[in-house]
Amino acid sequence: MKAVIPAAGFGTRFLPATKAQPKEMLPVFDKPTIQYVIEEAVASGIDDIIIVTGRNKRSIEDHFDKSFELEQTLQSAGKDDRLKQVRAITDLADICYVRQKEQKGLGDAIYCAKKHINDQPFAVMLGDSITKGAVPCTKQLIDVFNKYGASAISLEEVPKEKVERYGIIKGVEVEKNIYKIDKLVEKPLMHQAPSNLAIMGRYVLTPDIFDKIDETEPGVGGEIQLTDALSKLDAIYGNTFEGKTYDIGNRLEWLKTSIEFAMDDPESKDSLIEYMKELVNVE
Repeated sequence: MKAVIPAAGFGTRFLPATKAQPKEMLPVFDKPTIQYVIEEAVASGIDDIIIVTGRNKRSIEDHFDKSFELEQTLQSAGKDDRLKQVRAITDLADICYVRQKEQKGLGDAIYCAKKHINDQPFAVMLGDSITKGAVPCTKQLIDVFNKYGASAISLEEVPKEKVERYGIIKGVEVEKNIYKIDKLVEKPLMHQAPSNLAIMGRYVLTPDIFDKIDETEPGVGGEIQLTDALSKLDAIYGNTFEGKTYDIGNRLEWLKTSIEFAMDDPESKDSLIEYMKELVNVE
């Protein structure tokens, strides 16, 4: 199975930081966001990845490319641990890049990868969200896909007041944490939302999604919405992720995620706690 990672957006909510820097390359603690996404793909058994990019996204390609000068410098300095880290990034997966020439929405971005999928089921992993769980989120979706033979998407319960930020589903729970989806609505008003189960940036899709995208007219924001195309599929299942999803789509959530990940690092945790105590004047 291949994975498609859409990473062509402008990142306007992070301006001015993203004027020349892709939002997918903003570091969460010590790694770019998109590296966490690719590591999840690899942990789910996927090492063939298509990243859909746009203008000013070359740093993504450079990050996963080989850097002879850097490696030589680290080797000469005897910094073997850092050298191992750098080489591991290059060796993570086989990655190719496709450009979305115009900003037409998530559905269109995924359609750009059609020629590389070869009529096979594939994963879609948004480049600005990170997941953490005992079993990788994408692997959980692959298991649902294999069991039901239909497209599967990751879900998470969100507060009612936040449903307007997400695609929301209506469905019937067929077993614990798994829903057969009857309806999908992109960013509904709170009083119109069919539930508080939100689509959270991970998908395993059958290749007929490309035909559905092709049939889909521009929707919310004048863009071709993936949610609208998904609603045209004959069958689709949702899995409430047993883990946590980090939406790095805004500055505050990005900052909170960086702090939480730093707290997982034994070298940083104690010093960070002391700093935060001093910052808020807690004894």
